[in-house]
Amino acid sequence: MPDMCPKCGLPKELCVCDILDRETLKKIRIYTEKKKFRKYVTVVEGLTGDEIERTAKELKTRLAVGGTFKNGIIELQGNNKDKAKKALLALGYAEDSIDIT
Repeated sequence: MPDMCPKCGLPKELCVCDILDRETLKKIRIYTEKKKFRKYVTVVEGLTGDEIERTAKELKTRLAVGGTFKNGIIELQGNNKDKAKKALLALGYAEDSIDIT
């Protein structure tokens, strides 16, 4: 018997919980901060749980930048607000839930 998803009860191959979690209306905020030595850091906040780790890894790969995630915040090196939004849209997040400031 295949493994079953504890949330929806469907087999793991057919589980859609991950997609539904991305489509729920949560506010993702993207902004830049100036750090030491006048370096910019793009900050993405509003993600929670396991999705923050996967999303951070995918953003770093797609944007070809370094970065980290901690305390519910993803930090990417450089000023990449527009590129980060495009990458989040490609990952399946809703456009009206992403706010660039």
